[in-house]
Parts: sequence; C-alpha cells; structure tokens
Amino acid sequence: MTSKLEQLRQMSVVVADTGDIEAVRKFKPEDCTTNPSIVLAALGSPAFADVVTKAIEDGRRAGHDASGIAGDLTVAVGAELSKIVPGRVSTEVDSRISFDVEASIARAREIIETYDRLGIGRERVLIKLASTWEGIRAAEMLQKEGIDCNLTLLFSMAQAKACADAGVFLISPFVGRITDWYKAKTGTTTYAPDEDPGVQSVRRIYDYYKGHGIPTVVMGASFRSAGQIEALAGCDRLTIAPGLLDELSKDQGELERKLTPSGGTAPTERLSEADFRWEMNEDEMASDKLAEGIRKFHADAVKLEKMLGERVAETAPAA
Repeated sequence: MTSKLEQLRQMSVVVADTGDIEAVRKFKPEDCTTNPSIVLAALGSPAFADVVTKAIEDGRRAGHDASGIAGDLTVAVGAELSKIVPGRVSTEVDSRISFDVEASIARAREIIETYDRLGIGRERVLIKLASTWEGIRAAEMLQKEGIDCNLTLLFSMAQAKACADAGVFLISPFVGRITDWYKAKTGTTTYAPDEDPGVQSVRRIYDYYKGHGIPTVVMGASFRSAGQIEALAGCDRLTIAPGLLDELSKDQGELERKLTPSGGTAPTERLSEADFRWEMNEDEMASDKLAEGIRKFHADAVKLEKMLGERVAETAPAA
C-alpha cells in the first residue's frame, strides 16, 4: 500500500506550508507559499544566502528602505520556490494594510510587476490577503484585473460567504488556530478528529461552497496534527508543514476520503458589509483569531525589516 501522503495526493492538491527549499524538493508539493515568518526563516538559510545578498544590493541601488527591501526579498523567495513547484506561489501583502483597500490593491500590483520582471507570469502567483472586509473588497477588484487571490486568516462562515461573493480564486480556512482557541477557552485538551472545531469549520465551509456551486478553491490550512489533515481528505487543497508531510509519508495505513463535492445552485444574495461586520462581531473566536493573526504577521514583518536594516548597515560601502 502507498503512504497516506500519496493517497492524499489522489484526493487533494498538496501545498507546502514552508519556504524550506530542501523540504519542497523532498515532498514535491503542487504549490508553495510565502509570508513574513517564512521569509524570516529564509534570511537565515544558506540556501537563500545569494538571494538575500542580491535583494539587499538591488534594494540599496534602487534607494529602497528596509521595508522596500523586505518586499523585494519576499518576491525573490517566491521566485526561487517557483523554480521548484509546478503550480503557484502565494505571496502575502503587508498585514499593516489589511484595512486599506486601495493600498492593498496597489501593493498587489507591485508584487505582480516584480514577479513579471523576474520572468514569472501572474498565472504562477496568488496574492495573499487577510480576510478582512477591506481585504476581500481588494481581492474582488484584483480578480477583475486577472490577478488571482488567496484569502488567508479565514475563521468564519461570514468570511467564507463574503469571499465567495467577491469571486476570489482561493480561500485558506484555518484549522489549528481555531482548535487552539477552543482548547484555551474550554479547557479541553484533545478532540477526536470528527469533533475538532477547526475540522468542523472547514467542513461546513466546503459543504456550503460545493452545495452552492461556488468555484472558489477551499484550501485547509494551519494544521496541528496528521489527524486533522486526514479528517479533511478530499478538500480541494491542503497546505501542510514539512513535519506533518513527513509523518504522512511514513504512514502506510489506509486513508479514507472524507470530503466529496456536490453540485448546487449559487446563493441569491450577497452578504452586506453591515451583516458581515455583525456576524464577525458575534463570532468571538473569529474576531480574536483574525486580529491576532494580523498582529503576528505584523510582528514578523517588523522583525524582518529590523534584521534587513542591520544587514544593509553592515554591508554598506565605506564612505
């Protein structure tokens, strides 16, 4: 019998939740992703040493500050990953503009233009935006320009419905962070996979999308265990960290399909901004985790910029 990872590939597209080039080469995912945490890891990786050096030198010549160089490096890391995976690289828009529609659109266009200069077409890129109301509206406009988007930090049905209304290419509903919240809130230490609140959330979203004929791709994310992944076998895509990919690759047990698409008719009404904000207000978990996720990505971005600023100062030519 083949491994559970190989069985999973027959049901779902496997995406690598890492910037580790060796892990990507080993597990051969279809797609990859970048975010401030992954770029931070790349900053200390020998595999990206030349990429980091070039980004700093190019940024200095262009007169970019540490923030600009961080943006250039994020795309450079994505470009390196695109040489390995056959599919797409999700590239994140700065979390500091998660509540600014126009700034998010402008930054997304810059990312696409930078990839284009590196010879990588927009069909190989997904623009990653937080699932705020403003992020979703930015994605709606970008999709109309032919720029496909990945809406991340998604924890609720309200976010999923708004993304469907916007016609976004892909959503990343989080599993592990939802489970973390409920464990902390209730004192529950473990959940059986079928009772796991994170798993249940993604299943509800998947069933809603498939039951209404919504073409947006559902990509489960933020896993804490192989059991959570197995409980979502059959989801359109699953983005998985190297440790869990390795665990699945070594497990020779049988993997049962859990999610199967079904046809349906499209929803008849869009979710209004007022209803979106009210539903998010009433969902304590989703509100908490969305805000926390944006803060964490921001903290990593600030750390990345600080480290790049120090590198720039260290390598500055003598006066």
